[in-house]
Amino acid sequence: MITKRIIPCLDVRDGRVVKGVNFEGLRDVSSPVELAKFYSECGADELVFYDITASSDGRKLFTDILCETAANVFIPLTVGGGINTVADFDRVLKCGADKVSVNSGAIRNPNLIYEAAKLYGDQCVVLSADIKRVDGVFRVFAKGGRENTGIEAIDWIKHCVNNGAGEIVVNSIDTDGVKQGFDLEMLEKVCDAVSVPVIASGGAGKIQDFITLFNTLPKVDAGLAASIFHFGEVKISDLKNEMHKAGIPTRL
Repeated sequence: MITKRIIPCLDVRDGRVVKGVNFEGLRDVSSPVELAKFYSECGADELVFYDITASSDGRKLFTDILCETAANVFIPLTVGGGINTVADFDRVLKCGADKVSVNSGAIRNPNLIYEAAKLYGDQCVVLSADIKRVDGVFRVFAKGGRENTGIEAIDWIKHCVNNGAGEIVVNSIDTDGVKQGFDLEMLEKVCDAVSVPVIASGGAGKIQDFITLFNTLPKVDAGLAASIFHFGEVKISDLKNEMHKAGIPTRL
């Protein structure tokens, strides 16, 4: 049986890890290099590194801090932020990333996922979809959740998977940082629409939220969280022990 993955997320701005609520009110947390080393050593299955203002600032992802982070991590590393061209994929992979996450760049250039998957393989291309309910409809947001594209989210995700996205990170803006549990309704619709791995992001507040996620939606492959790990509210070792007790396959 495939084990469920636990993935801490490093939202990086100006070379520092930050965290907010509903994608707003960001506060400083730590150095991405130190935090990545900590997670790599304490049982995280993978790590996600987002340069969260690269797209909105219209610049390329900072590579110096990424290279240093990648050099200190011995688990798979997914990197995103300011990924607009195949050349950006190449640059980030050469910095040490295992997978590349694309969001706004794919919205601007619908062929980007297809081109990248053809060059590097589906397993390397991750679609990160920032989704929010607008008048009862799931809409895709761009530029770090700042811009409503008007695109219906489930159709967009299906389109990207058909073009070669090998994994989907579903970021629920509605539940981000609120710590009241994952957005199960949104995640279920995504799981029903695609057959590639789905990573749940946004809403984790306690260990039970992960248990509920995996028991309710067994198709979800991984749970991603930030603040509860960053601020020591949940230890990854404790989370995995409880998942094991609950019969959820996990790497201890």
